[in-house]
Amino acid sequence: MSFTYNNHALDLTTDPDFFSLLTGSYARIVGRRLVQDGQGPDWLYNDAPFVVLAHNTEPDPRFIYANRTAQTCFEYGWDEFIALPSRLSAEQPDRAERQRLLDSVTRDGFVDNGRGIRIAKSGRRFWIENVTVWQLIDESGQRLGQAAIFPSWRDA
Repeated sequence: MSFTYNNHALDLTTDPDFFSLLTGSYARIVGRRLVQDGQGPDWLYNDAPFVVLAHNTEPDPRFIYANRTAQTCFEYGWDEFIALPSRLSAEQPDRAERQRLLDSVTRDGFVDNGRGIRIAKSGRRFWIENVTVWQLIDESGQRLGQAAIFPSWRDA
């Protein structure tokens, strides 16, 4: 699966293959279901009450997916989000902690109950807690990125 075509990002908002990658890798690696029966790509993008984010495997990973709840939380629209290096979701002093978390995910497959301070487009700082981050690995074992979910956030 490729996330770009002719240097243009694919629209993964409701892409069924990307939805299968998100939900399938979550089930295989974390051991839980991300969505319930009947909740498809449109529900996850438009209606899920929790944040879902994903970034690719570039040397400076870029967001490739952010559902509407993530867009509300971080105050970026879709086009802004998918152009954003994921490191910019945290301020400079918090990036080392964020990177340690991502390194743990690379080593262990996933991290549950993570937490940290993040920053919105406006500069508003907020806590994310009960974060699950997992490897996006397709059924053939190819690593395609990392994804995260969290149910809520609060201003720091």
